[in-house]
Amino acid sequence: MKKRSLGFWEIWNMSFGFLGIQFGFALQGGFMSRIFQTLGADKEAIPLLWIAAPLTGLLVQPIIGYFSDRTWHPKLGRRRPYFLLGAILSSIALFFVPHSPALWMAAGFLWILDASINVSMEPFRALVADKLPKSQRSYGFVVQTLIIGIGTWVASNLPWMVSKLGVSNSAASGVVPMSVKVAFAIGAFVFLVSILYTIFTTSEYPPEDMEEFQKEKAKKNQFIPDIINNISNMPLTMKKLGVIQFFSWFAFFTMWSLANPALTEHVFKTPAPIESSFNMSITAQADAFNVVNTAFQESSNAVGSAMGIYGLSSMVFALLLTFYTSRRRINRKYVHMISLILGGIGFLLMYYTSPENLKYCFVLIGFAWGSILSMPYAMLSSSVDPKKMGVIMGIFNMFIVIPQIIAALGGINFVSGLLGEEAINAMTVAGISLIIAGFCNLLITNKHAITYQAEEI
Repeated sequence: MKKRSLGFWEIWNMSFGFLGIQFGFALQGGFMSRIFQTLGADKEAIPLLWIAAPLTGLLVQPIIGYFSDRTWHPKLGRRRPYFLLGAILSSIALFFVPHSPALWMAAGFLWILDASINVSMEPFRALVADKLPKSQRSYGFVVQTLIIGIGTWVASNLPWMVSKLGVSNSAASGVVPMSVKVAFAIGAFVFLVSILYTIFTTSEYPPEDMEEFQKEKAKKNQFIPDIINNISNMPLTMKKLGVIQFFSWFAFFTMWSLANPALTEHVFKTPAPIESSFNMSITAQADAFNVVNTAFQESSNAVGSAMGIYGLSSMVFALLLTFYTSRRRINRKYVHMISLILGGIGFLLMYYTSPENLKYCFVLIGFAWGSILSMPYAMLSSSVDPKKMGVIMGIFNMFIVIPQIIAALGGINFVSGLLGEEAINAMTVAGISLIIAGFCNLLITNKHAITYQAEEI
């Protein structure tokens, strides 16, 4: 099927739902560790509590990708039914996460939240490839990254914003502050509304051969064989991108799970208080705990706001690429390599930075994040069968979640422990990992993945 080129606002509308998805991911990535610590988790246990996120992605995304390839609803199309279902479930989970009264319940809600976000997310990746000709793939994924950057920055600053409006940032022991609860409620609303906007403003191409599509859809018990077949026949470029993704996502999972304990402790000098160290039956001890806990909560807000900067810089990165790729081709390999190396330097500088300069570390990390959200998918979509775009994107997600599972099961604690006991060492490990990912781009040699040739349209 020859696909027409789309204008900026058409691509914006089809990608706008990612604003809500990123609200969910940014609130989860910026504040789940804070919630875990508030509910009494030791910093060494935090990566394991996060294991729900990559495990659900490993299971959910290939399944959703497979079935969305085989879905056609006369009104909602192929991908939009999954957007809608994921949005409803994610909004419910986002609202209730900060109200968790116990650590096990917060971990359970994280599982539900991440599974629900994944139901919406991967069909959005496939939709860009569904709707755009190959010559616009980089442009489409970069516009998507622009929206993701906006969502990351705003959502990461929500607790700080609402606390500035007078919402309390203090709470009793074991209780999540009201500023975080309000922020998650706002995130739930934005998630649902932004997905609905894309559903109502974007149409989808029907299958080229509806009769053949229905025959394929009617085949029974093909899911597992098809998944195995697609994994075994994975294109070489996809395997090479998988190596890059492994080190990239190991780094970012390390940041999401351990940035809050690492930075509140090392940069702000306000680690989370251990309640057992205070005799709460003595008024003076209880007051001392509240002072220390409030300092931790305030510095956690500051860490969240600083993390939002990587969303802002990724947005600027995406905006520049949007203007450039709308008219010219880019060398995706070198753009990705340089961006990842800059992000790695940002992580390494955290060991030496001050609270005032922390934001500059996240500016560099934002360049890496902006590239991670666009360049690998643009390179991948130029080297796979468009009829299998959903399931391929889902399988590609394995290279995202497997490093996160390894990190959660002790990989972060083991590797950072080689450098010492300080939590900040985890950020150093993230930096080294991201730099390795950058140099792994030299493995990519497929010219169609590196830069799409206009004459092939």
